Amino acid sequence: MEMEQPNPEGSIDVELSEDIAEGIYANLAMIAHSNSEFILDFIRLMPGIPKAKVKSRIILTPEHAKRLLAALKENIRKYEDSFGTIRQADDSFRFPTGFGGPVGEA
Repeated sequence: MEMEQPNPEGSIDVELSEDIAEGIYANLAMIAHSNSEFILDFIRLMPGIPKAKVKSRIILTPEHAKRLLAALKENIRKYEDSFGTIRQADDSFRFPTGFGGPVGEA
């Protein structure tokens, strides 16, 4: 029986299956939290369709949520350094609310 050797320098092997690698499109994120977790719901809202669907839910510890925030900030900075400032939608635009469940911010 062959034993697997540990990865050098504590690196992690990550397996990415074909169906997960395709990704899921979402254009809205709802965020809720408790004292022990952050819940990120990624939603696809389509024009003319009154019901939006949660396509993926990710549950994180507060520590991991803060690491995700830092990683997003760093990656946005790198993106904007390479491709220019990311424009944001006009502040007058609002996604419909009333999806049920706790209210979050995107």
